[in-house]
Amino acid sequence: MLGGCFLAMMMFTFFIINPGYTRARLANDYKVKTRVFLSPELVLERGSVANKIFYDIDFPRGHVGLKDFRAEVVDEAGNSVPLQEIYLHHWIVVRYYHREGVDVSQHDSDTGFRQPSVILMTNAGVCHDGLMQYFGLGSETRKTATQIPHPYGIEIGDPEEVPDGYREKWFLNVHAIDTRGVVERLGCTECQCDLYNVSVDEYGRPLNSDYKGGLYCCYDGTRCRVKEGLDGARRRIYMKYTVKWIDWDDSLTPLNIYILDVTDTWRNSDESTGLATKHNCHIEYNIDRCATDLAEKDCIDSRQISLSLPTGGDVIYGVAHQHTGGIGSTLYGEDGRIICSSTPTYGEGTEAGNEAGYIVGMSTCYPQPGSVRISDRETLTLVSNYSSTRRHIGVMGLFYILVADPSHDSSPSLHHAVKMHRETLGSHSSWAKGLIGVVIALSVVVAGYRGCLSPRQSGFERVAI
Repeated sequence: MLGGCFLAMMMFTFFIINPGYTRARLANDYKVKTRVFLSPELVLERGSVANKIFYDIDFPRGHVGLKDFRAEVVDEAGNSVPLQEIYLHHWIVVRYYHREGVDVSQHDSDTGFRQPSVILMTNAGVCHDGLMQYFGLGSETRKTATQIPHPYGIEIGDPEEVPDGYREKWFLNVHAIDTRGVVERLGCTECQCDLYNVSVDEYGRPLNSDYKGGLYCCYDGTRCRVKEGLDGARRRIYMKYTVKWIDWDDSLTPLNIYILDVTDTWRNSDESTGLATKHNCHIEYNIDRCATDLAEKDCIDSRQISLSLPTGGDVIYGVAHQHTGGIGSTLYGEDGRIICSSTPTYGEGTEAGNEAGYIVGMSTCYPQPGSVRISDRETLTLVSNYSSTRRHIGVMGLFYILVADPSHDSSPSLHHAVKMHRETLGSHSSWAKGLIGVVIALSVVVAGYRGCLSPRQSGFERVAI
């Protein structure tokens, strides 16, 4: 009797002194599942380009909440391949519904997904025509945080949303360039047309004379110029991707994915009609070299656009995507507040994940829940900055944000729970708070222990009435 009571008091004391334990349980109660997958092989040789789409890839099934997606290029032995050998221009993962019994493996990305056998499930916006992915990065993939905090998740696999006769599937697009032995690495990674000896796109359509480089010149099967005397040196690579997810339940808050593009020509209203224009995202743009008499610190190409989201909500995560030459991107609210600022990390060595001259990571934003909110139709400003000390071709200025679905009934207690969990992970209690906790705990133990004792053990006799 005494032992059981004393044990209960000690446990109670432990939770008082260690509130982080109970807070951590908020996250640990979610059983996060993890799987590592490999894409089909990509075969490359010096200077060659692979831009492949793999349909119906291995992916979590069922009604789940995605928590993380990480990817990198590996060789046949599973070793990470450095960017100076295989440049990862981009990878994206797209969700779609596939009519059962119909083969889509023969469909190409331009026409296949417009057939009734396939229904594309794009993100929430705003560039539906060109930026459909749920996940996607480039050279920065190894050192860019992508995890989604509790209690949020990207909801997929809801059986009530899948049309009859269809199944939910995913495809992976990998765009890789083998730059071993090429005459100019940066020119090849920026897809300069003259280095690829290309004058038509992948469908045989002539390119405009003023198109100097970009995706239209480094499509699947093209080859960048290689130094004389070097052989093909064929190699096989794979995209290794790690997915984390949890089973979906009503305690989770779904997220909307928005991908913004600094080349978007959208306007709040058309002068002739007064109506909002359609989003037209060009995805790529060029950077002209600055005047030679300018100081390096003044050689900055800054592009910006204004846009709005169809639906607002709390921002849970944010990150930019830029190419070599990028120096950072910022998303501002209508009142000028910073919603998220994301800057690149450039490598300094030769090993995978630290390749000199390449962007190997982008900083991310994880605002405290409820601290950064975008209103419905709020005018946002996206700014993308590049160094212009030299010319750059086919760069990008994208911004990826995750916004909590405002239609979900997210109670204040959930926000409080997340806040406690973040505090546990990101900071340590001060010694003063710890001391107060110990004093309180000891007081509770003493009082409780005396309460656990029998009247005789405590030195007191019962008074008979």
